[in-house]
Amino acid sequence: MAKLILVLGDQLSPALSSLRDLQPQDRVLMAEVASEASYTPHHKQKIILIFSAMRHFAAVLQQQGISVSYIDYQQKVSSLTEAVAIELSRHPELEQICVTECGEYRLEQEILSWQQQFQRPLLMLEDDRFIASKAMFQHWAQGRKQYRMEYFYREMRRYTGLLMQNALPIGGQWNFDASNRKAMSAKQQLPEVLKFEPDEITSQVIALVQQQFPNNMGNADSFSYAVTGKQARQAFLHFVEHQLPLFGDYQDAMQLNEPHLFHSICSMYLNCGLLDVRWVCQKVELAYKEGKVPLNAAEGFIRQLIGWREYVRGLYWLLMPEYKERNFLKASTPLPSYYWTGKTKMRCMQQAISHTIVHAYSHHIQRLMITGNFALLAGLSVEEICDWYLAVYADAYEWVELPNTLGMALFADEGVLASKPYAASGKYIQRMSNYCKSCAYDVTETTSPTACPFNALYWNFLERNQAQLSGNARMQLSYQNWYRKSDEERAQITEKAQALLIHLEQL
Repeated sequence: MAKLILVLGDQLSPALSSLRDLQPQDRVLMAEVASEASYTPHHKQKIILIFSAMRHFAAVLQQQGISVSYIDYQQKVSSLTEAVAIELSRHPELEQICVTECGEYRLEQEILSWQQQFQRPLLMLEDDRFIASKAMFQHWAQGRKQYRMEYFYREMRRYTGLLMQNALPIGGQWNFDASNRKAMSAKQQLPEVLKFEPDEITSQVIALVQQQFPNNMGNADSFSYAVTGKQARQAFLHFVEHQLPLFGDYQDAMQLNEPHLFHSICSMYLNCGLLDVRWVCQKVELAYKEGKVPLNAAEGFIRQLIGWREYVRGLYWLLMPEYKERNFLKASTPLPSYYWTGKTKMRCMQQAISHTIVHAYSHHIQRLMITGNFALLAGLSVEEICDWYLAVYADAYEWVELPNTLGMALFADEGVLASKPYAASGKYIQRMSNYCKSCAYDVTETTSPTACPFNALYWNFLERNQAQLSGNARMQLSYQNWYRKSDEERAQITEKAQALLIHLEQL
């Protein structure tokens, strides 16, 4: 039976399940379609990365003698459904549609409609590029009152054998998170991130994006990311050698005008298929065993992948589509314009957002404890902030973005993902960064005209959400600290916070 095999833009892996057992009569279809490129206003560099990587991947398949039909954006095909219809009309001999399971619920629903629409059997194969299948995660989750990542992570360590010895974790403990929180000196020397000069294919895509997406965030001309598997592996090995040794110490640190620090920026390559998670983790484990990186760095990095990354994917598919509608704290304030422009007097927000604008990237603490924390404290619209994260980051696909944003950053899922809200005042930002030293606001003040907005907003967050949060055991100390304040001080803080919320756009 001749198959039409659809390869999506985040499935650029030679070992993809749908590409195994290819027969001479089969055809591969890849398509740059309007619905996928514009359902949210993707960052220019995100679109460049995906389109260029798709074109390079298609070229590799063709060089291997595989029949590939490629629809580029200028052919103005509206959707993947239309692309499949065009291909089937050109090749009526294709009797079956085959695809590896996709990464977004809305797209899965579209794909599932094809069997009836095109009167052909649809074969949807497991995406075994992930270590935990959907069924494996569901089995782990069954009967649990709480889905805590730490316990899932331990199961994944046992399952993979990574950093294990005689069924026990190397180093005698599972998690070295407490060793990942050092603040960094401004004198610390930082390594360079490996960059790649755009080739002819990428240059053509850059021109396309400049023309077709002129108003999207970002500058297309500064694009320098990997677009092939070979380049992505080079970038990752560069990270292992030059950045990973200090990644463990400074995983949570932030530094003025330094977007990358000791982070890998390889999540974008993992999430579109240019890197394989097993290969990546094995390289990190090997670097530890060879004495090139300390255990807190190797464990901290591997935890992000086989723990957190696999966990959020499992939760997404376990709880969708209802999960996307959750808004436990009834957050609805419109997104301020500086989330798109970076034009704010808050130095930490300016830094995190400007890094995002330039690189389609900011590291996880900037996302969680700066832009995410501010959204939580200010009660920004869950829908709007989730759409923002999905649009502006090159590694963002809904399976990974939605749980991280709605669950971890915004606590909109009532604690399914996080045991307490990741709410913090300006003191956290002062401790983990040097942003506050050059800020227009004073991090030591709460109610003065120049007080750091995070401070009053933090206390006001506790006050306005006490009915929902005061019963949370991990929030007791915060509430005790709030109610230790005098009635007058609490009233002043509430008044200050309300003024901030009214003038949110001017901060």
